[in-house]
Parts: sequence; C-alpha cells; structure tokens
Amino acid sequence: MEEQYKVSARKYRPQKFEEVVGQEHITTTLKNAITSNQLAQAFLCCGPRGVGKTTCARILAKVINAPDPVKAVQDGSYADMDIEIALNIFELDAASNNSVDDIRHLVEQVRFAPQSGKYKVYIIDEVHMLSQAAFNAFLKTLEEPPPYAIFILATTEKHKIIPTILSRCQIFDFQRIKVSDIVPHLQTICKEKNISADAEAL
Repeated sequence: MEEQYKVSARKYRPQKFEEVVGQEHITTTLKNAITSNQLAQAFLCCGPRGVGKTTCARILAKVINAPDPVKAVQDGSYADMDIEIALNIFELDAASNNSVDDIRHLVEQVRFAPQSGKYKVYIIDEVHMLSQAAFNAFLKTLEEPPPYAIFILATTEKHKIIPTILSRCQIFDFQRIKVSDIVPHLQTICKEKNISADAEAL
C-alpha cells in the first residue's frame, strides 16, 4: 500500500530537543531540568504561532515518561518511543474548549494516576482563551497538583493570562525563528532529499 502523503510541517516536526530550530535557550533549560531532576510542575510557553511551543511540550512529555529520562535525554532514544506513551499525554485546545465544564472534566482526569509511565502531561493550547470561571476552576489544581501531573500551557498572548496563573508557572518565551537558523535546517533537508538549492533561494 502506498504511504499516505504528509505535508512537510508534519513530516519534519521535531521528535527530540536537538531538532527544534532556533529555541536553544529553552531546549537546553529543559534538558538541564531533566538531568538534574528539577522539573517544574507547570510551564507556560509564550510566543507567536509556529515557533515550537506545542512541539516542545510533546517532546518533554515523551522524555519524562522514558524508563530512564536522564539517559534518554542524553542519547536521544526517546524520539522513537512506543506510541503507548500517548496515553499519558492529554491535549486541550482552549480556543474551542474554554468553559468551566471543560476544565472541570480535565481536573477530574488529574485525580487518576498514570497506568504506565511516571507522569500524566496536560498540554493546554491557547490557554488565554479560557473563561474567568474556567481559570478559577483550574487554579486550585495548578497550585497543588499531584506529583505525577505536569501542566504545560501555551499561548500567543501572554498579557491575557491572569497573574495568579503566571506566578505558578515556569515561563518560557519562544523567539521568532531567524532566517540564519532556518537556512541550515533547510540545507539538511535538501541534502537528505537530493534537492539542489542555493543559499540565497533558501
């Protein structure tokens, strides 16, 4: 059977920290937190669209559920981890699930420990879209999460996040990806695909 076509954004989505382009200040901090076992329970990833916020959240969720996270982050073996790890990752798009009931449902899930792996990771995208009531319902869980729960919040509009949420998160500000970072990455892909392209075109 012919393999289904994949758009490049999905095909080349980074699977490990080293593949994330232009955000070394963040990936290095996350790797150091894992190797020193000093992982925060809540992160806030801020920045424009398409810079790697959700990608870094998924990578972090994978590596901390590896049998040996320290070894995994050093050798990159977590990139090929079994799909069952997906059972530990819960993603919520707050742009379309922003009611207090949506958050209450998520809080109910948090009560149950993971069946496999060490952590349950909750990734809430566009978290600034949550209603005031939803933020309030979420705050208690964010203040006192169970030891197996990690929350990763992502937003394009940090200024809309209420201060009580900000104060409980480790904040990462993602930068726009520079042309000087994109070009070498495209050159690597061109080489892999035997495509000829001059640097100016890239």
